[in-house]
Amino acid sequence: MSDKQLIEQLISGGFLNKDQGEKLLAEALLAKKRVEDLIYERNIIGELDVATTKSKILGIPYKKIVLDQLSDELMKLIPEETVSNYKVIPLSRDQNMLVVGMLHPDDQKAQEALRFIAKQNRISLGVYLITPSDLEAVLRKYSPYTNQIQNAVKSLNLKNVKSKSVQLEGEMANAEEAPIIKIVASFLKEAVNVGASDIHIEPQRTRLRVRFRTDGNLHDQSSLPMELQQPIISRVKVLSNLKIDENRVPQDGRFRTVIFNRDIDFRVSTFPTPAGEKVAIRVLDPNVGLKKLDDLGLIGHNLEVVQRAISKPFGMVILSGPTGSGKTTTLYALMQLLNKDDVNIVSLEDPVEYTIDGVNQSQVRPDIGYDFASGLRQILRQDPDIIMVGEIRDSETAGLAVNAALTGHVVLSTLHTNNSVSVIPRLLDLKVDSFLLPSALNLMISQRLVSRLCDKCKKAETPSLEVAKIIKQEVGRDGSVYKPVGCAACNGKGILGRVAIFEIFEMTPQLTEIISSQINENKLLEEAKRQGMVTMRQDGIAKALEGLVSIEEVLRETSEE
Repeated sequence: MSDKQLIEQLISGGFLNKDQGEKLLAEALLAKKRVEDLIYERNIIGELDVATTKSKILGIPYKKIVLDQLSDELMKLIPEETVSNYKVIPLSRDQNMLVVGMLHPDDQKAQEALRFIAKQNRISLGVYLITPSDLEAVLRKYSPYTNQIQNAVKSLNLKNVKSKSVQLEGEMANAEEAPIIKIVASFLKEAVNVGASDIHIEPQRTRLRVRFRTDGNLHDQSSLPMELQQPIISRVKVLSNLKIDENRVPQDGRFRTVIFNRDIDFRVSTFPTPAGEKVAIRVLDPNVGLKKLDDLGLIGHNLEVVQRAISKPFGMVILSGPTGSGKTTTLYALMQLLNKDDVNIVSLEDPVEYTIDGVNQSQVRPDIGYDFASGLRQILRQDPDIIMVGEIRDSETAGLAVNAALTGHVVLSTLHTNNSVSVIPRLLDLKVDSFLLPSALNLMISQRLVSRLCDKCKKAETPSLEVAKIIKQEVGRDGSVYKPVGCAACNGKGILGRVAIFEIFEMTPQLTEIISSQINENKLLEEAKRQGMVTMRQDGIAKALEGLVSIEEVLRETSEE
C-alpha cells in the first residue's frame, strides 16, 4: 500500500480534503515518514477510520484486541523486541495456526520475521490489521513493572553499589551498571503506562521511595534499598545532561525518549535534602497533554460560547484557576483548534511542555532577561495573528497583552483567580485601564479538575436529601448520582483520568456598561446570571448526573463558589 493510495482513499471517504492530502504527502516525503504515522502523530483522523480504510485497500480485516485473551504462553511465541521492532502482536493460536495482528501488514521485514517464527514453530499464519493503540496496549502487557524492578534489584551486589555513581554513556553500561538502567527505564515506562504526570524519587532515612502522581494524587510505587539512591539519581542526571558531581544546589534538565512507540518528554528537577538528592520528573506524554476541547469536558452551551469567542479576529481569552487545574492543557487544545495554514501562532511558555506542529513556540528565560514582557514585545515583530502567553504575572505583561489584543491579535493567556468573574478585578489590580477591557476581552474561563468515573464499574445511587436539595437548587431537576466502585479496568480505583468543570463569562454590551461605570462584583455576578452563565458548580452537577464524575467531589471542589 502506497502513501498515495491511502491518501486517495481517505479523501474519497471524506476524512480529508484534497489540499490536506497533498500537504501530508509532501510533508511525509520531506520527513521520510509514512503518511499514516503523520496522521497518527497529529491526531488528524481517528485510528479506527484509518484502519478501516487500510483494510479496504489491503483486503485484510481489522480486529480489536482483547488483552485478557493474550496468555503468557501465547506472548512467548513473539518476543517483546520483535513486537516493538516489527509492530506485530500475537492474537491467538490453535494447533496448526498462529493468528497475529500487524500495524503494517505490507511491511516486508515484518513478514520475514513472522515467517521465521512460523517455521520455527511449524505452524501457519493468519493476519489481522491492528491500530497503534492496540500495539501500545500489548507492549505494556509485555513489560510488567514489579517483576522488572524485583529482578533488577536481585541482580545487584548492593555492597559494591553503595558508594558508586553511575557514569554511563549510551550503550557503554557494564554488567554491574545494567540493572540500574533497567530500574530507571522501568520507572519511566510504568509512569507512561499508568498515565502518571510526575515521578518522585525521594531518599528517606532507611529507604529510597518512588511515588507517581496519577489523577492529581501521589501514590507509593516502589520502595528500594537506600544503597541504590546515588546510582539511580546519577542515571537520571546522565539522561538529562545534569552535573553528576554537583549535589549541593538544585538542577533542572530534560530529555526525550521513545516509550511504547511514541516520543515522550521528561522534565527533571533535582533538590538537595539531608538524606540525599530528591528528583521530580514531569512526564510530558502528548497522548495525555494534547487533547481536543470535548475530551476536556467542554461541551454543549459552554463549547458554543468558546468557539464563538475564538472565531473573532482579535481579543483576549483568559483562563483562570489555581495551579494544577488544567489551564495549560486547555490552552493547548485552543491552539490546536486555531492552528491553520493561514495563521501565524506564536507562543511564550514557561516551559514549553508539548510541541505542536505549525505553532512557533518559545520558552522564556527570566534568568537572562527574556521574560513574558520582553518576549511579548518581540512577538509583535513576528507578524503574529494569534499570541499565546503562558501566564500574566505582572502589570507590564498584562498591559502588553491587552494592547496586543487591541491591535488586531487573538491573545490566549492564564491568570490565577478563583472564578471567571474575578478576572476583570484582577486585571484592574494589575493596573490595566478599565476603559480598555471591554474592547480587549472576549472571554473569561475558569476551571477545576475532578476525577472521571470508570464507565465499567460506576454505580448509580439516589442522592441524600441534603445533596438532592443542592442539585434541585442549582440545576432545577432531580436525578441519580454515581459513585466509584473499582474493577480491573481502573485497577480497583473506580476512576479513570480526570475531566474539567468549567465556568465561562462572556464580554457583552451590558458588561461593558458595568466596567465603564464602577466595578462591582455583585453587578458582575448579576450580568453573569443574565447571560445564563453556567457556574462551575452547575457544570459539575450536570456532569455528575450524567455519570461522568462523583457529586461529592464536585461539591468539595466548588465549595467556595
